[in-house]
Amino acid sequence: MANCPEVLECYRAIWRLGAVMTPLMFLLSADEVRHAVADSGAKVLVTTPDQLDKVAIATAGLDVRLVVVGAAERDGVSSYDELAGGDEAPLADVDPTSMAALLYTGGTTGRSKGVVLSHDALSSAAWNSIKVGVTEGLSVSLLPLPMAHAFGMMVSASALHATSPGRTVLMRWFDAAEWVRLAEAERVQSGAVVPTMLRLLLSQPLEEHDLSALRRLGSGSAPLPSEVREEWARRAPHVEVVEGYGASETAAMATVTYPGRVRPGSVGEPSSDVEIRIERMDGSGDAGVDEDGEVLVRHPGLMTGYWNDPEATAAVMTDGFFRTGDVGHLDADGYLFLVDRLKDVVIRGGFNVYPRDVEEALERHPAVAVAAVVGRPDEAHGEEVVAFVQPRPGATVTPEELVAYSREHLSRAKYPREVHLVDAVPLTSIGKLDRKALRATLLAGTVPGAD
Repeated sequence: MANCPEVLECYRAIWRLGAVMTPLMFLLSADEVRHAVADSGAKVLVTTPDQLDKVAIATAGLDVRLVVVGAAERDGVSSYDELAGGDEAPLADVDPTSMAALLYTGGTTGRSKGVVLSHDALSSAAWNSIKVGVTEGLSVSLLPLPMAHAFGMMVSASALHATSPGRTVLMRWFDAAEWVRLAEAERVQSGAVVPTMLRLLLSQPLEEHDLSALRRLGSGSAPLPSEVREEWARRAPHVEVVEGYGASETAAMATVTYPGRVRPGSVGEPSSDVEIRIERMDGSGDAGVDEDGEVLVRHPGLMTGYWNDPEATAAVMTDGFFRTGDVGHLDADGYLFLVDRLKDVVIRGGFNVYPRDVEEALERHPAVAVAAVVGRPDEAHGEEVVAFVQPRPGATVTPEELVAYSREHLSRAKYPREVHLVDAVPLTSIGKLDRKALRATLLAGTVPGAD
């Protein structure tokens, strides 16, 4: 389902019963839905009328009961409304270490894997969200994040632990103009977003709306470009834009930024009960202060493991720490700074090129709205740096100009020799840059040739 009140109702009901929920993005293909349903062994699937045809195809031949929100108008499908009409079920007595959620990852490195999260893990992440003051004193929030994603689910679960009354304005899906309208009309004080949403909101006439109630926006799921933070500070200085860090495997919680303790460029400090290590890239031990390496996380919110995949679990777990696959460093005060994903690093001529560095340089060009950088196999250098650029509306720029610009602002090893102008940079269902799609486009040769 897309975001709707029934999603949270289902979460509550499933957990009260002691059952396990597996949220699926409404944007998934029938093949992806079938994989998750079959792999998880799910017995019931709840959906909405607009998704029913796809779900019926995806579950054909599987032993799963279909429930549709509203009235059931086809054979073999149950009505959600009829099922919801009974008395509230008693709270089940379950082992808090048992599985509460099975989250399927995005599958960016292959077929998606099921991440097993216990009741304890979800509760730990939710309480951490409350304890750091994410909702303290801010009673009206706006949620555009898909509740089927780990970040949106954690925000939803934290609401169940809230110690003070509040109100959440739920968006079916994100739309920048509608977000601004709702923020003004509902006197929204806080919200959870991803960096792409923050960037798209800057394309709106923020100054023409009364956003005086807005105090805090929490960004996660991807690093926040510095120019986006700076423009928010310039155009809406009363809004504190903060970052946090986590993954599905950490119940979307690892670091947080406490109110009034923003450190530009950082994703915050380890949240309560969280340990973070930085391991040197060669595996020789812990990295020093400000030294880049792989980020490892240990805390009570960690996944139990990958569903029915002990080998994959063993590959990412070391002495109770989860190997995130992210590159970053800790400063002297313990703030975490992310550099990039290990798998996204482009190795050109033996030099590590982090796409985020190149993207931030390109996005400082006045004609560039969004940039996305990937590596292309190259006989001479191993990999070549390739940039896809979405120009700002009405702006005119050429690939040659952008190559020259990046050459002025980046080292010889980093600047892209190949730039492609696109109408829109592809995004995943939660607003991250879809580098997998861009790599596939390059390999298929379906992009315009380098100018």
